[in-house]
Amino acid sequence: MAGTRQQDREVARAAAAAALGRDPGPLGAVESASHHVFVGRDVVVKIIDAAGHTRLGREVALASHLPAGITAPLLADGLHRLGGREVRYACYARMPGSAPGMGLPGVDAVTARRLAEEAVRRLGDLHSWTPGPEARDMLEEPLEHGGFTGRDALLAEVGKLAADDRERALSRRLLDGLTALAEQAPPRARTAVPVHADCHWDNWLVHEGRVTALLDFEWARLGEPADDWLFLARFAGPHQRAVLDVIARATAADPEELRAACEVREAAHLVSDLRAALHFGEGATDLLRDLEAVVLDRHWWRPAR
Repeated sequence: MAGTRQQDREVARAAAAAALGRDPGPLGAVESASHHVFVGRDVVVKIIDAAGHTRLGREVALASHLPAGITAPLLADGLHRLGGREVRYACYARMPGSAPGMGLPGVDAVTARRLAEEAVRRLGDLHSWTPGPEARDMLEEPLEHGGFTGRDALLAEVGKLAADDRERALSRRLLDGLTALAEQAPPRARTAVPVHADCHWDNWLVHEGRVTALLDFEWARLGEPADDWLFLARFAGPHQRAVLDVIARATAADPEELRAACEVREAAHLVSDLRAALHFGEGATDLLRDLEAVVLDRHWWRPAR
């Protein structure tokens, strides 16, 4: 793995130098679940095995079409062969700031509300964007995103989850509650507007208390605004209620309808992720705990503290 990381670092340096027209200076590796990411003073390079998945190619293809100012500008992209291995790279201008992080750690209530207001405005610009034919074609390409698509699909996933649970980790109470939640879900989710679909707080940049960019458009697709409100509120830690309030006020959404939409979407994602975890035999404990919080503890309906 160390040799692969070093190879990718060399590709990143060459790509950054070509994009900037000069030596990019030191490039530091940063943590990422699926990519190798290297950050310099004014450039960020993402590297992924080309055969691994196509989402980086999707992000790159969308970059030139997105509303101005919403994300980091794409400087260059391409493919590079390393022996028998082909990697895809994308170079972005480095935007000021850093990610506030999952749960908004260390962020006070006033700052959290201000960041949420700015994030909602940026997402509003995305939701109101009318993509041209080329961008719309990309956004309409099917993705196995694991999110909510409709009542029948969610009920089917719950049935598959029960069948996959050979160790009987899921209680009957949890399965019954999950089924009841699915039965009350809307018949189908709309695919009406462009959504980011992964806008948790690790994918935002903040500088001096202000939002500067939304990153990682690999899961972007057509959906409903609630597909984004889920991520913004769910990963706001102790500020979840405040973020829901900001969203409701900014969009004139009914607060109860907003919570219900987030609840069913989180349940859908967790069911999908838990099925995968049961299949691979790892990571199921935390997902099960989160699913119980949604279904049994009614996490989305807890009163503010």
